[in-house]
Order: sequence, then structure tokens, then C-alpha cells
Amino acid sequence: MFELSVQSDFGAAHRICGYPGKCDRLHGHNWQVEAAVSGEALDELGMLIDFKLLKSALNEILDGLDHYYLNELAPFKEQNPSAENIARYIFLQLEEDERLKGKCHVSYVKVWETAKSAALYRRGNA
Repeated sequence: MFELSVQSDFGAAHRICGYPGKCDRLHGHNWQVEAAVSGEALDELGMLIDFKLLKSALNEILDGLDHYYLNELAPFKEQNPSAENIARYIFLQLEEDERLKGKCHVSYVKVWETAKSAALYRRGNA
């Protein structure tokens, strides 16, 4: 099994509605994101998937979050835009990307809201 990962970032504001502390107030982060994919089969070039393709897929998703107030975006109208929920959102969006389908599976997405605090989402065993 091969696993590849890429990293990117975006800047956005959010608030955790109902949080008993400062996070209930509007604030922002420079979010760091790592996305990993895995698979068995390599192509004729000996690659699972081109890093450039994976990074492009990730960056397209992040462009839809960059410099927004996340609470106002459709995916977060019914749930807080916590690091956990952001990681799951990005994971699910990557899973739907046609450039990745049939080539690899999304292993996980990890989102840092600070240099020392991160949330990771991976599909659970069903």
C-alpha cells in the first residue's frame, strides 16, 4: 500500500457557537491542511497519483474556504466550523473529486488551527 500526502493552507474566520469561552467570539486562523491518499496500483510512471493533481484538488476545495467567515458557508450553517468538521468537510469533498476516483482513496485530512492543535478525520470502519 502506498500513501501520499500534500499540505496547503487557507485563512478564514469562524466562531464556535455555544462554546463557553473565547472561541464563541469571532476570530480567525491561518489553517494548515494535510491531505493523504492511498492505493495499491501505480501507473506507468510508477506513481499512485501525481502530487500536482492531488494538490490541485485540495487547493480548489480550500479556495472555497479562503478568506470567508466559515459560519456563513452552506456546509457550516447547521454545524460549527470546528477543526473537526472542517477536516471532515474537506475529506468528503476530496472523495468526490473525479480526478482521484479510481486511482486512490482518501486516507485522511488533518487540519491545524494553530501550530500545536490539529484535528484529523478518516473514514471509520463500517
